[in-house]
Amino acid sequence: MAEGPEGGPLPPARPLDAIDQDILQMLQADGRASIRSVAERVHVSRANAYARINRLIEDGVIRGFGARVDHERAGQGTSAYITLKIVQNTWRTVREQLKQLPGAAHIALVGGDFDVLLLVHTSDNRALRELVLTRIQAIPEVLSTRTLLVFEEEDLEPQG
Repeated sequence: MAEGPEGGPLPPARPLDAIDQDILQMLQADGRASIRSVAERVHVSRANAYARINRLIEDGVIRGFGARVDHERAGQGTSAYITLKIVQNTWRTVREQLKQLPGAAHIALVGGDFDVLLLVHTSDNRALRELVLTRIQAIPEVLSTRTLLVFEEEDLEPQG
């Protein structure tokens, strides 16, 4: 079950209208946008924009605000997708262990030839090797891994 900002269960999802969608799109493009600029862009009062953003946060639609990082310039020049086959019904246990790994950026339970897809960013190939062979393969529930080295990547900007 998903948790809200205070750690408790999330309320039932409320439908999003066109203004909510516009606010989300704007904040995805610029998470530092002021309430005033959001209100002006979506044509509502500042109080209304503030209330809507708070509701989106409380409902768990907005999970947080952060910076988009150029991993190479930040000293994490090696990226890889790692696929994992895991013991059946151990997803939650494995997920918690993967979340603790340095450089773990995205974790997904998927269907298909493998069970988990993990995106990692490391300083170099040596650090990637250490992460895969020493940390990930040491997790008892991990049956096998496959590493797909990323040659080039680009985060897609929200359509605006």
